[in-house]
Amino acid sequence: MAPFALALPRNVRFGRGCADDAAATVAALGRRVLVVRGRSAAYADRLVGMIEAEGCTVTVLHGEGEPTLPQVEAGRFMARDAGADCVVAIGGGSVIDLGKAIAGLAPQAGEVLDHLEGVGRGMPLERDPLPLVALPTTAGTGAEATRNAVIGVPDADVKVSLRDPRLVPVHAFVDPALTDGCPAGVTLASGLDAVVQVIEPYLSARANPVTDALCRDAIPRGLAALRHVTEDEDPEARNAMALTSLLGGIALANAGLGAVHGLAGVIGGRTGMAHGAICGRLLIPVLRANRQAIAANGGPIMRFDEVSAWIDAAFGEAGSDPLDAFARWIDGNDLPRLPAATDADRRGWADAAARASSMKANPVTLAPDVLVEIIEQSSDA
Repeated sequence: MAPFALALPRNVRFGRGCADDAAATVAALGRRVLVVRGRSAAYADRLVGMIEAEGCTVTVLHGEGEPTLPQVEAGRFMARDAGADCVVAIGGGSVIDLGKAIAGLAPQAGEVLDHLEGVGRGMPLERDPLPLVALPTTAGTGAEATRNAVIGVPDADVKVSLRDPRLVPVHAFVDPALTDGCPAGVTLASGLDAVVQVIEPYLSARANPVTDALCRDAIPRGLAALRHVTEDEDPEARNAMALTSLLGGIALANAGLGAVHGLAGVIGGRTGMAHGAICGRLLIPVLRANRQAIAANGGPIMRFDEVSAWIDAAFGEAGSDPLDAFARWIDGNDLPRLPAATDADRRGWADAAARASSMKANPVTLAPDVLVEIIEQSSDA
């Protein structure tokens, strides 16, 4: 058995109602609290009131879409001005990433770009981040269990990562009730992201026995829940999607991702399209391309057949290829396609994606021409 290492969340609470215990946990971390919240996080006002009732002074920052370099810079100065002892992030994965970035960068002496991959110097954080408490309100990214924050850099049209093991939240309260009533489009896109983030680690070149065990449970669970939760407001399906998202965060932190996310990071940076929708559109073409490339080299395709069988169980149609059936279901739920682009743009996206960190864990190296084909299959004409 090959050696492996595990990076795991420090403290996780899972279950309906557990978010009500977060305020006391926050108060134990510090008396001056920066709350980073999404504008649609209805529970956030209640949480702020409970934290204040614990005797804390609360400063609130509203996240706007996926975090960008200017937002992170403004947020870290807000944290400093407030003298924040800790950060609470309540919202979707973008809000939690913004909270991570602020918590990590507020104590640092240098510039934000000093610590970013790709466009910056990629320097390690010299000082410990502020402690972060995460409460996800969507079931998608698993950001409550990961050690990186994805940040858009508008001047460079890219998304890059701030990465450090200490960015893993010190406490995560995964309360599926916070996802109840999530709009249909967000539920679909975030749910597809959650499913991708258990499928890619299972197929990853870096998979290990622990991530395999998590993903074998989470993939069929997440696929079945995705279908149910898009058809009906089902609390049990919401519970299953929240668990899938959490397990996906743990799995990707330890086994990596693959071509879906390698491409999604680039395409999202260039187009501004929502990350989950990009991942959902890329999943089927990437699965086909990876399986074909491995089979052409005589490699093992057993795991791809397992994934196909799990997809068939959730979305199968008699006499139809499971991936075709899943693709039709995605189309039927009106997931946006990738925006139309020139041939030169698609080639540029493919070339940039080939260098992305997520590509390093893809089960096989995909040629740039194959990446271009994947983009074309996922795009508007």
